[in-house]
Order: sequence, then C-alpha cells, then structure tokens
Amino acid sequence: MRAKNSATTAPSIAVSALGAPAARHRGSGALLAGLGVLTFSLTFPSTVWGLESFGPWSLVALRSVLAATIAGCALLAGRVALPERRHWAGLAVVAGGVVAGFPLLTTLALQTSTSSHAAVVVGLLPLTTALLSAVRTGARPPRAFWAAAVAGAAVVIAFTVQQSGGALSRGDLYLFAALLVCAAGYTEGGRLARVMPGWQVIGWALVLCLPLSMAGAAVALRYEPAHLTVHGVTGLVWVSAVSTFLGMFLWYRGMAEIGVERASQLQLAQPLLTLVWSFLALGERVSAAAPVAAVAVLVCIAVTQRAGGGGGRRTGAGAPVRS
Repeated sequence: MRAKNSATTAPSIAVSALGAPAARHRGSGALLAGLGVLTFSLTFPSTVWGLESFGPWSLVALRSVLAATIAGCALLAGRVALPERRHWAGLAVVAGGVVAGFPLLTTLALQTSTSSHAAVVVGLLPLTTALLSAVRTGARPPRAFWAAAVAGAAVVIAFTVQQSGGALSRGDLYLFAALLVCAAGYTEGGRLARVMPGWQVIGWALVLCLPLSMAGAAVALRYEPAHLTVHGVTGLVWVSAVSTFLGMFLWYRGMAEIGVERASQLQLAQPLLTLVWSFLALGERVSAAAPVAAVAVLVCIAVTQRAGGGGGRRTGAGAPVRS
C-alpha cells in the first residue's frame, strides 16, 4: 500500500517541481490528439474528391498501397522487429476491418450518400466499438451505458430512415456494415496496442495487406481507368498518407500523453467537423437534421464514457473514427 501511494503521488510531485513544463507536456498531447481528430474529420470529403478521379475499388486499393509504403518505410527506419506469431491473427482482424473493410464499404456508400449523411451514421462507431469490446473482453458496463448505446443507435437509425425517404438505402447498408467491421478492427487493435505501440499496430496491418492491395490496384485500374484531377489526386493523397497513417500516429501519440478518456472527448467533435468540411469543401447542403442527430449521438457517447469509466474497465469507446 505504501508503494502504491508513492506511485500515485509521484505525478503531483513532478507537477509541483516542474510546473509549466508538465503543463506544456499535457498541452502538446491535447494538440496532437486534436490534430489527429482533425485529419480524420476530413476523410469523407477527401474520399468524395478521390472518387472524381478513381473508381471505388481503385481508390481503396491505391490508398492502401500508398499508406502501406509509408508504414513500411517507417517500420524499416525504426528497425522494428516482426510481431510475435501469436499477434498475427489479431493484426489480420485489424487489416480486414480498418485497412480494407471500412474504407471499401464507406467509399461504396459515398457513391450514393453525401459526406454529411455518412458522418452522422459513422458517428455511431465509438458506441459500436464499445459494444463489441464489451463482448470481446467480457466487461459488464452499467445499465446507463447500455441505455445510452441503445439511444444513440435509435437516433442514427431514425436519421437514416428519415433521410432515405422511409427506408434504408444501399448506401446506408454499406455504412452500417462498415460500422461493424471497423469496430471489430478497433477492438482488436486496442487489445494489441497494449503490447505494442499503436502506430506499429496499424503499420503492420497495412504491410500485411500490401500484396493483396497491389494485386487489387492492378486489376481495379484495368476496369476503372483513372481520370486525374487536382481534387482526385489530393483526395487520394490525403486519405492514404494523412488519414490512414499520419493521423493515427498523431492520435496515438497524443492519447499516450493525455490518456484515452481525455483524448476521446476531443474525438466526439469529429462528426460535427465533418459536417463543416462537407459544406465548405464539397458545397453539400447539410440538412437541419444532420447537426441535431450528430449532437444527439455526441451526448450518448459522452454518457457511455462517463458510465463506462465508473467501473474502472474501459470499453474502448475512445477509438478514433477513421476510414
């Protein structure tokens, strides 16, 4: 007990001794996490831009190839050892959900759905991740957590039905499928991040997909010829280099400095930021229901985080929404 007390009081001693430097350290962590959220919020508008030049399958494959190339160079530069064999199955889940499944499904959805509409639906991702994480880890969140989770799901379903004219569209089905596969990838990635740095988790997942991504790009480009435009190339570069790799690097570094709970509070603003970018970059007409639904989902997520934090076992709701 004495050792434990010494450990818990050490941070306060450090703060009083260092003063401003410790505060600056926390400030830099919040800045890094905030920049990560900012990069993620631009993913959907950038994908819409990318679709001006590339077909959906080509865009996703090229995105993965470019991101894997950057990740591979970073892993080589850091002389990072190969993960243990027991971690490869988990990395495959991350690759299937985060690297391949979520980008492909959301890109297909954005062919018929607006960026602002997709932002509201995918705003449910933290709740979906929390639910799958609870199932995966056997955690038992309190009733308030489940009530808020159900309320958030109800808001999103009501919004999508209302926006789709009384029935779910094909784009909505793609988005809901994307929620499930990405939540699975985030859940497994969160488990792996306990034994290796988070950027290495996404890095190895990208490298694992590289052979399939290269083959997919070669085939897709034959059937979906590229028509290069400034918007299209800019969108491809952003979603591959920034959203898929740099954004995750900033997010994990910031989260390591300020903690999952504080970082996840910043991530709650992501759907609302995407609504702003959809209006400014794409000129989309954002319906009055979109920001209302986004705020309602934000409130539900905040309730789940507060309720889940009470038990001392995190459910993973702070995973970033990244496509």
